Amino acid sequence: MFPEYDVIVVGAGHAGCEAAHAAAKMGSRVLLATMNMNTIAQMSCNPAMGGVAKGQIVREIDALGGMSGIISDKSMIQFRMLNKSKGPAMWSPRTQNDRMRFAEEWRLALEATPNIDFWQEMITGVMVKGNKITGVTTSLGLEIKAKAVVLTNGTFLNGLIHIGEKQFGGGRTGERAAKGITEQLVNLGFEAGRMKTGTPPRIDGRSLDYTKMEEQKGDELPEKFSYSSHTSPLQNQRSCFITYTNNNVHEELQSGFDKSPMFNGRIQGVGPRYCPSIEDKINRFAERERHQIFVEPEGWDTVEIYVNGFSTSLPEDVQYKALRLIPGFENAKMFRPGYAIEYDFFPPTQLQLTLETKLIENLYFAGQINGTTGYEEAACQGLIAGINAHNKIHEKDSFILKRSEAYIGVLIDDLINKGTKEPYRMFTSRAEFRILLRQDNADLRLTEKGHSIGLADNERLESMLDKKNDVSRIINDLQQKRIEPEYANEGLTQFNSAALKQRVPVIGLLKRPELNIFQLQELDADLKEYLSKYDKNILEQAEIQIKYDSYIDKERQLAEKMEQLENKKIRSNFDYDEVKALSSEAREKLKQIQPSTIGQASRISGVSPADISILMVYLSK
Repeated sequence: MFPEYDVIVVGAGHAGCEAAHAAAKMGSRVLLATMNMNTIAQMSCNPAMGGVAKGQIVREIDALGGMSGIISDKSMIQFRMLNKSKGPAMWSPRTQNDRMRFAEEWRLALEATPNIDFWQEMITGVMVKGNKITGVTTSLGLEIKAKAVVLTNGTFLNGLIHIGEKQFGGGRTGERAAKGITEQLVNLGFEAGRMKTGTPPRIDGRSLDYTKMEEQKGDELPEKFSYSSHTSPLQNQRSCFITYTNNNVHEELQSGFDKSPMFNGRIQGVGPRYCPSIEDKINRFAERERHQIFVEPEGWDTVEIYVNGFSTSLPEDVQYKALRLIPGFENAKMFRPGYAIEYDFFPPTQLQLTLETKLIENLYFAGQINGTTGYEEAACQGLIAGINAHNKIHEKDSFILKRSEAYIGVLIDDLINKGTKEPYRMFTSRAEFRILLRQDNADLRLTEKGHSIGLADNERLESMLDKKNDVSRIINDLQQKRIEPEYANEGLTQFNSAALKQRVPVIGLLKRPELNIFQLQELDADLKEYLSKYDKNILEQAEIQIKYDSYIDKERQLAEKMEQLENKKIRSNFDYDEVKALSSEAREKLKQIQPSTIGQASRISGVSPADISILMVYLSK
């Protein structure tokens, strides 16, 4: 009934979709198995992509040849570039999306990708021979053979939904949980744990009074995620709105605490630190009189509203009463209540940097099964797992991104070396080289890599090279061009910038913090004519490289120093028990994770600089 596949991807969420697309586009024959083909790429939580650090990840996925950026662009209803008041290392693109169109666009993209087959059924186990994967088994008792398997089970592994004192099995509301895989993997020697996440109630937007809320519009000149020519910026956008809780809301919520599964011990899993439930927020931050609520439309045409900031597992009647005490929600009608969900995950220290498991060859984990939270974190893991599954079975080199190359590299390195005891979320602060890893230069960093493995197409590579050449040309020309005081001073005064006393290179003016490259065009007619030939994103890239040249160079030098540690290899069968001077904790962690380089060893939680020095001395002998 089935051929032997190169790669079977289990689960069709954000991780599964990227994994299937990547492996298939690179030439593998792929089966994408899901319990429900109608929920492929479902946005289970908020209908948005990107945000702080997450937007950088989406840009990186796109630069490598993945699909999340394109799908986000095709389904967006609003675009905002966050943190524009800060330096460019902090700028983060975010889209508000049409939930139904997002899922539809992903399915259409997958169906249009040669080499992908689909199968709708629960996968209940994996087939293993020796220590090597050979396929999967299904709830109907079918055996489907494959050379590699990627598990992207999301919140479905033994998922348990909580609403007040009620609890029932499910991977999402209205969908059943997945059984069998956790138990089998534990029997094979894997360590498993439990995590928890949640979602807010959904509201009928027709029942809200938006005049009592603050309107949050999209950017006046919206951009997009994808560097490709397949998508365009929005011409029209839908607004979001902001409102706030108050003491009356908090008191109503507190009346249900005795029935809260969070506070009465029924939830054992650890929830996300940076996206807590509303009951957790008012309990942990009791001194705060209000909390921000984002009122987000679910799409262009639907009236359904996502109440961002009001995630909860309290009884539905308590949710309803508390909601109607929020300004603008006095007459709110609820479509469905919020809930918490517990699910199984596998501590990611059991993986290699390729996301292949250490115990079973050619078995890969990606997404929430590794303890992460968020669509973007899942999608980038799926992409890397799909690439490496394809490369492994075709005897090609592993594809690993360094911490100095991508936020994706930071995320995977953190997971493998530090593990996580709570849902892992990406932040700019996690990246020590964030000036290098900006959202504006993901194509310059990664497209050539994506093209070399057969994922990013020729058009993407040519577009990136054109951008690179244009930026270099602008920087070089602005170094050569001079500007006279009589032309510049009137404009400089208008921009609150010091007047010139003599003829100076244009590049010197651009290094002034109060001037940008678009204001520069207003100082001189010839300069305006020259710069107007280039697109906005090209000019911004040139400006960033000019203004932050010294910072970029300093960070690049630091990355090169760190690279020296990455080049110091540790053999796979190294016996850490021989190094008597190591601390007991370091020896235990090093034996568990088996780092391949000194650099990787230095980032393992519990391994001190002193331990690294001892290890380097020992290896040098």
